[in-house]
Amino acid sequence: MTKDISVIGGSAAGFFAAYLLAKQGLDVRVFEATERIDPSPRTLIVTRYMQGLLGPLGESAVINEIRHFELFTDGRAATISLQRPDMVIERSNLIRKLAEKAEASGAKILTGRRFLSLKPNGKSLKFAVSCKGDREPAEESTEILVGADGGFSKVARSTGWPETPTLPLIQAVVDLPEDLSPDTTRIWFIPEETPYFFWLIPHSPTQGVLGLIGADPEESRRSLERLIEEKSLAASNFQSARIPLYTRWIDNHRKIGKSDVYLVGDAAGHVKVSTVGGVVTGLRGALGVVEAILNGGSSRQLQALRRELDRHRLIRRVLHGFTQADYSGLLDMLTASTKRCLGLFPRDEAGKLLFHLLLKQPRLLLLGLRALL
Repeated sequence: MTKDISVIGGSAAGFFAAYLLAKQGLDVRVFEATERIDPSPRTLIVTRYMQGLLGPLGESAVINEIRHFELFTDGRAATISLQRPDMVIERSNLIRKLAEKAEASGAKILTGRRFLSLKPNGKSLKFAVSCKGDREPAEESTEILVGADGGFSKVARSTGWPETPTLPLIQAVVDLPEDLSPDTTRIWFIPEETPYFFWLIPHSPTQGVLGLIGADPEESRRSLERLIEEKSLAASNFQSARIPLYTRWIDNHRKIGKSDVYLVGDAAGHVKVSTVGGVVTGLRGALGVVEAILNGGSSRQLQALRRELDRHRLIRRVLHGFTQADYSGLLDMLTASTKRCLGLFPRDEAGKLLFHLLLKQPRLLLLGLRALL
């Protein structure tokens, strides 16, 4: 294959795709709008599934390991112990390391290039980018274009993809409570504050991030501040983002003239809507796009990702119907065997997790159906 490929956006999924393609000897360029690869910091938690995708590279971004989850709702509590620890990563570190890996494999990274528009040009695509200091946009050409430019993707808008809805994420760095071990994440289910959940994820022996996903940015900030006050925590360094909301699978490949355009990561809405986590699914999407490019369009990886994201959408539909009493009932159903099941199967394998959970605790099915109805 001699085709040249342009990746728009220096995201984790974008740099991962660039690395995989460059490793195959392809001519790959990454166009990043910022002047340098210095993404805003955000603490994230991922499963060991990421290690299987990235290998030692993934390990280099890990800043802590989580071995237990403490779940709370309305006076109830339950602890889940993981067979294999989750990994706490710093998003900015991961992106920088993926950029270094892509560049070392032969990809060319061009910073200070903001994507503007594209149009077909025979067997290739022409796209315009603005460069700082230049009066006129520069015009580039490519045979394959990969949009990895986030939830508000200009590539997607330029090619007619529907706009993806987003949700506000907000979290703050806090000092850990004295009774919280650095290897334990706390989760609170408080549906009157958020249909999702609150989290406290330690990233060091003394500090962690307390946050939530909400529906409205201002109300989410107030909800977070109320929990900070209730738990008597000292908070600083607030972090925020808009996270794409997966509502249905959208084909992330389009023909523009005779050329191919793909979307990956947040630009494609590849986010687990159950937990609103997109690192692992974004990397899986990048792997699928690379497979499609190399195989003339077909990708089993993308088919598997679609099934996974649809399972998480079903889980979220159920949880969105939960009341405080439903969450209390859920925690009451967590027997020793269901806790072991939750600790064995990672949330990035939702099919296996749901199958074994329902085998262990069939009443969960009735609870879920009641919430759906």
